[in-house]
Amino acid sequence: MKYQKLVSEFKNQMDRLENDGGDILYKAETGIAQVEKYLKKLQEQINAKPFTTQEDEIYFFKHVKPQFFSKLIYYGRLFNIESKRPRGSNAAQIKYLKNQIKKLQIFFNDNLEFYNYYRRGAISLDEQYFVRGNRDLRLPLESFHFLIDVRFSTCQDGTVATIMAYDMLIVYLQGEIDTLTTNMDDLKDAPMERPSKLFWTGSKTDLIELLYALHSSNSINGGTVDIKELAEHFEHFYNVDLGNYYHTFIEIRSRKTGKTKFLDRLIEMLGQRMEALDD
Repeated sequence: MKYQKLVSEFKNQMDRLENDGGDILYKAETGIAQVEKYLKKLQEQINAKPFTTQEDEIYFFKHVKPQFFSKLIYYGRLFNIESKRPRGSNAAQIKYLKNQIKKLQIFFNDNLEFYNYYRRGAISLDEQYFVRGNRDLRLPLESFHFLIDVRFSTCQDGTVATIMAYDMLIVYLQGEIDTLTTNMDDLKDAPMERPSKLFWTGSKTDLIELLYALHSSNSINGGTVDIKELAEHFEHFYNVDLGNYYHTFIEIRSRKTGKTKFLDRLIEMLGQRMEALDD
């Protein structure tokens, strides 16, 4: 199979990404970039060497392309879900995650006819569903630019990819729910933690800049701590709600000058203090 090497390379790359710890939003963002790169490579191979038979074309759009495209949908939706995840109690997060699962399941109900066709491994309509040029109004909910090129899409390969992506998302979300539920049970038996007497009186943006600097330095738990866990520690220790710290970090990154304003100021002030003590 001419694209088997690329499929194998793609799977290994995705496995490395999934097995690598760290911030889930960063992982999703990285995943989107990597999948887009591989989809373009796959598209170039198909454009360079057309299918020799219709059976090859059907197999590609039913079984090969969805492996790539599903990951693009998965990481795109994962980023959207996690970036809007509430920062409140475990109960509030569980409610939010369960609602996200319900939204995903609506897609299966709205595409029930094709969903059943695909799930039972039927092939009678494959020529209609997975051969280019047969267009209909049933497109997946996601709208990526890869769907625009009629040379690289059929009327249902995107739907297959969406089914695969939503299956992965539901597994991920249910895992998060199970973890939160377990933590709630553990908290019932845990002694009450004393509140911190310290308060962050600077700007939240400054604290988030410091948070990401510490996380990037790998100085805490040898770099294995998750950015979310570190943010929750800062919030508790300094009695502050950091809000959507990831989007704040994006704003910090987009600064045209002085991307590390707070850190630069810390260095300057520490230097002045040392000089004053030397005098």
